[in-house]
Amino acid sequence: MTANKRYFAYLLLCADGSYYAGYTTDLARRAAVHNAGKGAKYTKSRLPVTLVYFEEFDSEHAARSREWHLKRLTHAEKEALAEKGVPATELSC
Repeated sequence: MTANKRYFAYLLLCADGSYYAGYTTDLARRAAVHNAGKGAKYTKSRLPVTLVYFEEFDSEHAARSREWHLKRLTHAEKEALAEKGVPATELSC
């Protein structure tokens, strides 16, 4: 029996104060990849980045859909989500 795969839509706060939205199956690994400069082109010149918000989904489609919607939020709307924060168990990302 295989475990259910988890999918996440997330927001990163970049060093320049901008936000980056993405989707992944592994939050810690993806944050590390971004901070190693091997993630998205957008984040490479805005390091370091910090995981500030995420949502978990049961399907890749749902996570990608939420990523699409996150990318279209205003800076203030993204900031409001970031203020909700990330659970303490995920802050090691």
